[in-house]
Order: sequence, then C-alpha cells, then structure tokens
Amino acid sequence: MKLYEFQAKNILKTYGVCVPDGKTVSQSADAPKIFQEIGCNRCVVKAQILAGGRGKSGGIQFVNTPEETRTCVERMLDTRLVTRQTDQKGAEIKYVLIEKAVSIKKELYLAITIDRSLKTPMLIASAEGGVEIEEVARQTPDKIIKEPVDIFFGIHPFQARRIASQLNISGALSTRLNNLVTNLFRAFVKDDCSLLEINPLAVTTDDELCALDVKMDIDDNALYRHPEFDQFLPDQDISSAESLARKYRLSYISLDGNIGCLVNGAGLAMATMDAIKLHGGEPANFLDVGGDASLERITQAFKIILSDPKVKTVLINIFGGIMKCDVIASGIIQAIKEAGIHVPLVVRQEGTNVEVAKKLLDNSGLNILSAKDMKEAASMAVRASKANGYTNR
Repeated sequence: MKLYEFQAKNILKTYGVCVPDGKTVSQSADAPKIFQEIGCNRCVVKAQILAGGRGKSGGIQFVNTPEETRTCVERMLDTRLVTRQTDQKGAEIKYVLIEKAVSIKKELYLAITIDRSLKTPMLIASAEGGVEIEEVARQTPDKIIKEPVDIFFGIHPFQARRIASQLNISGALSTRLNNLVTNLFRAFVKDDCSLLEINPLAVTTDDELCALDVKMDIDDNALYRHPEFDQFLPDQDISSAESLARKYRLSYISLDGNIGCLVNGAGLAMATMDAIKLHGGEPANFLDVGGDASLERITQAFKIILSDPKVKTVLINIFGGIMKCDVIASGIIQAIKEAGIHVPLVVRQEGTNVEVAKKLLDNSGLNILSAKDMKEAASMAVRASKANGYTNR
C-alpha cells in the first residue's frame, strides 16, 4: 500500500517528525481559506499522486496570495499529471496539499527500506537531497551512506553520529538528526513499512530538520494488523480485481498474458508461470490462494481471473497439503455456477483428497481438461489459449 504525501506526513507527525504546516483540499473553493489559516506570505501547492517526479511536471507550484492559491488548485484538481513514474495517461489528481513554504539552507536525503540480500532494514542517507536517489547512485554512488539496522535493537547512537559526520552535520543539529532517525525507525517498524523516505529533508535557516516530502509504503502482508489504514484503501491506484484480492487476502498480480493461473503456494505459482512460458505461452496473472483458503476465497479468486478480458484459458494447478483438493474443486464449481465460464479450463490436482476432488469435477457436468502433471497442464493450457473458436458454456 502506497500512501499519499499528506497521509504519510500526518502519520510521521504522531512520531514527532517535523513537517510544514499545511492542509489538503479536494475542491478549489477551500484553497483561499487554507492559505489564510496557514498565515504566511508564501505557500507551496502540491498535487497528490502516488508517483514521483511531480516537480519537473508542474505538480508543485509556489503561490503568494489566496487568489493565486485558488487558481493553482483549480488547475490541478481532477486533471491527470504525467511524470516519469506514470504511464502516458498520467495519475488523476484528487487531492492537493497546500503547505507553508519553508526557508531552506540545505537539502538532504534520508530513508529506511529493506535490504533483501542482508535480510535487514537499511538506513540510507545522502547530502544530495531533492534529487532522485537512483540518479545519485548512478552518477555519484560514493555520496550514498548506508547503515544496516538491527531489527531488535534499532539504530545505535554511534550509527547516527557516523551519519551526521558524513553529512557534515554537527552540534545541536546532530542531536536532532539522532532523534529523527530514531523516530523514523519506530514508525518504520510499528507501521510495518517496506519504505519510508524523506526527500528532501530540509535543514532550515532556523537549523531545524523538516520533512518536505515523504513516501511511505506499507507491507500488504501486514495490513491485517492495521485496521487504521483501511481508510486509505479507496485511494489506492489499483484495479477492482486487485482491490477484491486484497479484501480476501489473495496474492494477486495482473500480467500481460492470456492464461489465467490459480495456484496454491507462491513457489508452485512461480513454477507454473515458468512452465507456461517454457511451452510458449504467457501467464495473465500471478494468483496464490495460500495454503488455508476457504471455499469463499477460492470462489472469489476464480471470479477475479475470469474478470480479466485478456484471459483465454484458465489453468488451475493445486498441490493439496494443508489446502485440500476437494475444497478447490468445490470452489471451482461454485464460481462457475455464479459467474459462468467461456474459456477453456485446465485442471491439475495432486495431494490430499485428490480422488474426492476428481469425482466432484467429473460429476459437475463442466467441460474440464484434466492433466496428470504440471508439464502436461501447461502444454494443454498453451494449446487451448491459441485455439480459435473454443467455447465452454
């Protein structure tokens, strides 16, 4: 789950992180009042989208009067902003953040993310704030500072001091940086983040550290622990299929192929996709129903696959361990009865209650192509997807 800048800033404020005074609007009529409430001579108007590169695309503007603010917000709202991180259609602007313009002495970069190779959180800092960190990594990698963080003990004071020294920060400002990284790590762990990035982190003319822009990504696998984040779900830039998959805790990713896949277990799902490609086909999705899926989740998973207009064949590949084959079979039958099916259906099952499952499918009256193993299932699915005029009604 990706959060808008204003949502991430509101969360960081609860951890004691300094952010500029500001408010978000969804209609231009409110803009002049917000400018006056902030009470300064200059504000910044920022389009809220779930992508970077706004500044270079006109998504960040400075204003000096309430009327300028209204005009600027009016031009942004309900339009689409195209940046280097969006597609050609761009991202719709539903919210605009109006906040106090900060007097900046220096810009820094600060982030915490997961280092997959070291299997630990990684604190990243750079004196090149306000610039895409990927660009810094390409051109001046020596300017990127990395500190692995112990997940249990957190950031040690000596690590914070070392980062401050490398950023050429000293005195009271060094103490503020120490407090900031400590608070950031608390937020990162408590809110189950996969990324928490401040860019730029401003050193103000008053020697304060202020987060001017924030990116916050939450691990989807931990959302069940955070009912407080449910309010952000309607704002996610995801398809209706992905939204339904999240609701039923299904691991689903839409792809560009035409063979829909329903599999239990991430490893088996990856192997199934590899087998499809090996036989000359292209998977339409990654969908792992997990090892403990209920009948309802199986039914919804099948409906998600069939809702994709690109799908020309469905391949179900199940190894029954904790997940019993007959539960999958019942889900298939129920989903087809509710939603219907107009594409070939290839089923390969092995494991717990497989014979019961086969009888259920055989007696269902459905036109199902049964495969004895994964290789045959992939081959049958690819052939079926390439066949013309196939119907299964």
